[in-house]
Amino acid sequence: MSIRTLDDLLAEGVSGRRVLVRADLNVPLDKQTGAITDDGRIRAVLPTLGALVEAGAKVVVCSHLGRPKGAPDPQFSLGPVAGRLGELLGAPVRFATDTVGDSARSTVADLADGQVALLENLRFNAGETSKDEAERGAFADQLAAFGDAYVDDAFGAVHRKHASVYDVPARLPHVAGRLVLREVEVLSKLAGDPERPYVVVLGGSKVSDKLAVIEALLPTVDRLLIGGGMCFTFLKAQGLEVGTSLLEKDMVETCRNLLERSNGKILLPVDVVVADAFAPDAAHDTVRVDGIPSHRLGLDVGPETVAGFSAALSPAKTIFWNGPMGVFEMPAFAAGTRGIAEAITKADAFSVVGGGDSAAAVRALGLDESSFGHISTGGGASLEYLEGKALPGIAALEN
Repeated sequence: MSIRTLDDLLAEGVSGRRVLVRADLNVPLDKQTGAITDDGRIRAVLPTLGALVEAGAKVVVCSHLGRPKGAPDPQFSLGPVAGRLGELLGAPVRFATDTVGDSARSTVADLADGQVALLENLRFNAGETSKDEAERGAFADQLAAFGDAYVDDAFGAVHRKHASVYDVPARLPHVAGRLVLREVEVLSKLAGDPERPYVVVLGGSKVSDKLAVIEALLPTVDRLLIGGGMCFTFLKAQGLEVGTSLLEKDMVETCRNLLERSNGKILLPVDVVVADAFAPDAAHDTVRVDGIPSHRLGLDVGPETVAGFSAALSPAKTIFWNGPMGVFEMPAFAAGTRGIAEAITKADAFSVVGGGDSAAAVRALGLDESSFGHISTGGGASLEYLEGKALPGIAALEN
């Protein structure tokens, strides 16, 4: 793969030059207060931004947040992110209250060497996500006018063919930021020739979301451990009662075929925590998977499953984990995710946490991030990379 890097750009000199940085600052916000509840993605871009600031660049950061419908929506404003980014950088970050309008133009024009500006949410402009190439290209033209060079450090968005990810690099000298480079290096290891035994842990809600990556990984992994809501469709495929648990009926036959083709590689839960309702205070018990009551739903894997999965993880030399084992946001149903995460840290293995809810769980449960080999910032992007798909943002950097 031939991609120019941030170090290449710094070697050319960026003092006094405007550098447009596409970051992934799509952080979770508290619905009541608007406060940032997890700043992991902001911290992830600091090495790139810090290097540019130190080199005297005029840094223009752009990002999306949430899924606004192509128009301004206050609940998705990047205003709180600008404040937190400034705290972490140790200097105020100027905030443009629009994306490519008067505020953005004046904010960028007033930047001094070594200063940072953040543009308002890219998705407030319909051109960012448009499937119409002319509309997307027009927006990319406006964004590109704010930079003399472009840095993509938004790995969580590289699987999207969006203006700021795919079209802007065609208009400016472009490089990969520190975060994107690290993500690609790590995932290339997994997709290439990982040290064995290679064990993958998949969780989350739906089999349909993970089907492509299961298909891609099954021939290459030594064990595939499946938990989370998606495990109930597999259990149903074994002919078991799953009560009112999350179930994709149209995927049952697919799961049955996967189990038949897996040569015993797929390991499923043997016990689960079932509850009367999807609620943090719901009455709950642990039952064997062949004893799930018809009126209850599974919200976590049980202790015997954690022990069995941990035993499978113990000899591993490479581990990839994507998706929680249960509803970790509710303390009563967090033990499975915590147990598996701790087992991963205890294995003498190179471990990769595949972004999304898994990365959020690591932080929410107070686990030591440094005890994992790598925590990805892009759940969807990391899965698509391992599926072997071409990622538009990476392809744009290679051109």
